[in-house]
Amino acid sequence: MSKTKLLKSELVLGPIMNTLEQAPQILVGFSGGLDSTVLLALLAEVIPVERLCAVHVNHGLSPNASTWQAHVEDFCGSRNIACHSETVEVVAGGKGLEAAARQSRYQIFENVLEQDGILLLGHHSDDQVETLLYRLMRGSGAKGMSGMPVSRRVGPGRLIRPLLNWPKSALIKYAHNKNLKWVEDESNGVDAFERNYLRNQLIPVLAHQWPDYRQRLRAVAELSHESHELAEATAIETIATLQPAEERAGWSLSVSLFANLTPLKQKNILRYWPEIKGLDAPGAKIINEVLTALIDARKDSSPKVSTGDGQYCRFRDRLYLLKVSKGFDASVNQQEDFIWDTDNPISLSDGSHLTVEQTVGDGLRAELAAALSVTTRKGGERCKPAGRGHSNSLKKLLQEFDVEPWWRDRAPLFFIDQQLAAVADFWVCDGWQAQPGEKSIKIHWHTNSL
Repeated sequence: MSKTKLLKSELVLGPIMNTLEQAPQILVGFSGGLDSTVLLALLAEVIPVERLCAVHVNHGLSPNASTWQAHVEDFCGSRNIACHSETVEVVAGGKGLEAAARQSRYQIFENVLEQDGILLLGHHSDDQVETLLYRLMRGSGAKGMSGMPVSRRVGPGRLIRPLLNWPKSALIKYAHNKNLKWVEDESNGVDAFERNYLRNQLIPVLAHQWPDYRQRLRAVAELSHESHELAEATAIETIATLQPAEERAGWSLSVSLFANLTPLKQKNILRYWPEIKGLDAPGAKIINEVLTALIDARKDSSPKVSTGDGQYCRFRDRLYLLKVSKGFDASVNQQEDFIWDTDNPISLSDGSHLTVEQTVGDGLRAELAAALSVTTRKGGERCKPAGRGHSNSLKKLLQEFDVEPWWRDRAPLFFIDQQLAAVADFWVCDGWQAQPGEKSIKIHWHTNSL
């Protein structure tokens, strides 16, 4: 990109005008800084202002946060652009304050986005350079070194970065020519923040030695993206050979077949399997832990490795990838006993829910199951599944029916007249099953996550 090339709305937005014109909603992430101010001004040149909505997230991390919000609202008000402002409380987690702020910000964006809406962000090529260098120093793989994508899905809509191939110098020139006012984040000068150190200390040195550093790093990003796509496609093809299966709250693969793969292919699957299923990608530490703690574990053990919104588990000859609910602690039995009117679906405290299907001769006898007492394992329960010659302890039966260990204490138990009539949707107990031609109900226990 030539330094003298002028930033114009037709050059920036021309390639996506058809998408913008058809979009039911156009949001602009608007911090009030240079980048988002320029983006909003460019949009207002070619899109009717009544179709635009600026979204400002007040993180409350700066003493000037309220002033920035007031500036944003005044800027939008003077141009008749709708402005949605929200204040969030940012709590630093394991990935640091910046990551927590980003997560809060994107959660607001997703909440405001409508189905097929467009969210535009003002990231430019200098931001891309910082991102690539930052990820390089954090040991990112091919996907991370692909940089920020121009477009991707986010929540129910799509995110687009139309300025990603333009340098910051072009934005500054445009802002001055249009007499735009913007706010400056005082923290940008603090080199204790890693991105600021890269921007203020390292990148000027690179620019001195390699003036075309943006183009060089863009080429690295393009090659990395190709490598990422190839690795992902390879993972998908390999997974298809490992007897993949849909499971309750997740998926599973054959451990025996997995163990026959080369170490490189094993790591590639563990890296991409969660992403393919819409979960967070694990880091190298997690991948190595899965290989040592799960794949090499004894067949009679049930190890697990947690990673973000997912969990790898091993049960017998299957490797499981399960979705994890952040709002439920699986180690604590939270479900209180209750009476269930089976005419209506019901939600349980762990996020799962129960529904009933009207059947004939398949399931519980309908005349006896209009209302069920629902509980979970407390110990000492016994049952004789329909069709079996004798009863056994519930603990033993759950093992015989190959119920995975992580479901055994959470499985709902259904009692009629203080007698165990059915266990989850695993089986019906003898004496309570419907006979051929008899009205019946089948219970379905829906579990979307651990």
